[in-house]
Parts: sequence; C-alpha cells; structure tokens
Amino acid sequence: MSTHSPHANALSQRRVMLLAAATGLIVASNYYAQPLLQLLGGAFGLGAGTVGWVVTVAQLSYAAGLLLIVPLGDRLERRRLIVALFVLAALGLLVSASAGHFAQLLAGTALSGLCAVAAQVIIPHAATLAEPERRGRVVGTLMAGLLLGILLARTASGVLAGIGTWQTVYWVAGAALLLMALALARTLPAYRPQATLSYPRLLASVLALLRDEPVLRRRALLGALLFAGFSVFWTPLAFLLSGPAYGYSIASIGLFGLVGAAGALAASRAGRLSDRGHGRLVTGGGLVVLLLSWGVLLLAPVSLAALVVGVLALDVAVQAVHIDNQSTIYRLDESARSRITAAYMTCYFIGGAAGSALGTQAWTRYGWNGVCAVGIALALAALLAMPRASGRR
Repeated sequence: MSTHSPHANALSQRRVMLLAAATGLIVASNYYAQPLLQLLGGAFGLGAGTVGWVVTVAQLSYAAGLLLIVPLGDRLERRRLIVALFVLAALGLLVSASAGHFAQLLAGTALSGLCAVAAQVIIPHAATLAEPERRGRVVGTLMAGLLLGILLARTASGVLAGIGTWQTVYWVAGAALLLMALALARTLPAYRPQATLSYPRLLASVLALLRDEPVLRRRALLGALLFAGFSVFWTPLAFLLSGPAYGYSIASIGLFGLVGAAGALAASRAGRLSDRGHGRLVTGGGLVVLLLSWGVLLLAPVSLAALVVGVLALDVAVQAVHIDNQSTIYRLDESARSRITAAYMTCYFIGGAAGSALGTQAWTRYGWNGVCAVGIALALAALLAMPRASGRR
C-alpha cells in the first residue's frame, strides 16, 4: 500500500478509463429519477409537488455527502472508501427498486445520493496517483465521464423504463454499481493518506482551506458561476422542447442529452492544455465561448441548429473551465486534496442549485429570453472574475 510514493502506482490508461466509467456511473444514480417523476407519481398516487421530493432529497443528500464524506478521503484508505460507497449506493438503489411506500423510496434515494459523492473521492485519488505531467489530462478524462453520467442518466432511465417499469431502472442501476465495485476492488491501486486529524477537525479544515487559500476561493467562485449557468440552461430546457416551438415527447427530450454529451467529450482535451501551462488560455477562451453560446441560444425557439450549436458550445466551455479549475486547485496541497475537492464542489453545487432556481423563475416570468438573459449575466460575471481566478500562488 502506497503511503509516500503515490506515483509508484501510476495510473495506466486502462485504469483511467475504468475510473471515468465509475465516476459517470455513480453520479448518474442521482439523476435517474428526474424523467420518472410522472411514473412515480402514478405508482404512489402522488401529485407533482409531493413526488418532486425525490429530486430534492437526492440533491440534499448529495450536498451532505460533499461536506461529511468527501473529506474522509484525506484520512481513510481511499480504495476501501470508494468501494464501500459504491456498495452502499447500490444498496440505496435496490431499496428504491423494492419500495412499496413513498417513504421507502425517499430513504433509498437519500442513501444513494449520500454515497454518490464517491465520484468526488475518485477524482482527487486519481489526481494523486497520476504523474504531475499527466494530472490535467487524467482529471479531464474523469470529468468527461462525470458529465456524461449526468447527461446520459436521463436517457438511460427513459429507455429502461420504456422496456420495463420504473423499478427496472433502479434494479439495473443497482446491479451495475455492484459490478463496478467489484472491478474497482480488484484493479484500483490502494493509497492511504498521511493526515491524522480527528473527524471534527477534518471537517473544520474544509472551511479553513477556503479561508486560507485565495486560489481555492477564487476558483470556487468561478466554478459556482459556471455550474449556475449550466443549470440555468438545462433546468428549463424541457419546457422549451415540450412547448409549442418543438412539441417533443419525453423520450425525445431525454435523447437530447446526447448532444450535451458530445460537448462534454470535446472538452476533455482541456486538461492537456492545462498540463502544458496554458491554463489561462483554457479559462479565458472557455469563458468567451460560454458568453457567445448564450448569444446563439437566443435563437433556440426558432432554430434547432442554433439550439444544437449553442448546447455544444456551452458544454464545451463549462467543462473546459471546470477541468482547469480542478487542475489548478490540486496543485495547492497534495495532503488535502479530498478536503479541497469538498470545498470546491460544495460551492459548485450551491451555484448549480441557485442556477436551477433562477432558470425556472426566469422561464416562468419571461420565457426563453429571460433564461438567456440570466445566462448572459452569469457568463459576464464569470468573465469579470476570471483575471483573479486565473492567478497562481
């Protein structure tokens, strides 16, 4: 077990791809329910307002996991922690699959959401195991896997529910996580961090890192603005696609996630540029593309081509800057990478939650033009933050 020389077990490309798949699979478990809400409401005899708690509980439990579980990656042996989280997340999905009452579904959702933060333990673990000159590339590949998991979970959920029932989604997803846990246990290099802080001090040090590390603070702000803009777009998109402008079915809307997935893959090369010292170019260029994407998306109600191009540009921009953010913060303190991840991703998640609320309100009050206005404002705010956020210590 490596404690002093993590690069002695440098990640092979095969292991990197396995970790990317694992990251996408575990984070997808938090998004399967979103296209199933109508089916779940019918199954349990609940209205939209009540059944929507499935999504809320998933988000809240994930946020709790970021603060309470991810920092443990700096204290516990990471391979065991990751495998344990996968097994527990699978258990949560299986509890949901067998739910006879709505409360049981919420309990299963809470457990799987809490443990889905295994993705945020895998990423700093891979950054530690990777050689410094490959770190950005490895992080970029894993982040592509994570974003693919978010975007394709809705598509997979719709397909599986169409083949079987809503329970089919949870049974298959739970089994997939158990198989992935076995694969990770057999192939993932072990690594025990050297931190010996007690659990309360470990949690307190997350806030201390935000207080003491200006680069982390600035990148966390930039990440929050990025994910807010991402959520401003994706949250009300279903309303646009199902409305008079397009009239798409639920299945077609789910498949639209494939367009966003293509953008996520295109941005994976951003990590290589960061490795070569071009991080400022990645961040600056990505934020300019982000702003331009919103200009194109203004035409989405009248042009499918504009919508597709805008989605691709937006996802490339968000992913590229996010990858450079993580490449930058992982240079700060090797012994605190999990806590750094917890601090950054908590801010990132808060930005996403705020963006979802803003996007919904903008659509309700002002339609698609209002959504784009909020997106443009957030992109401009990110550009204003960029000169400071791009700094290095």
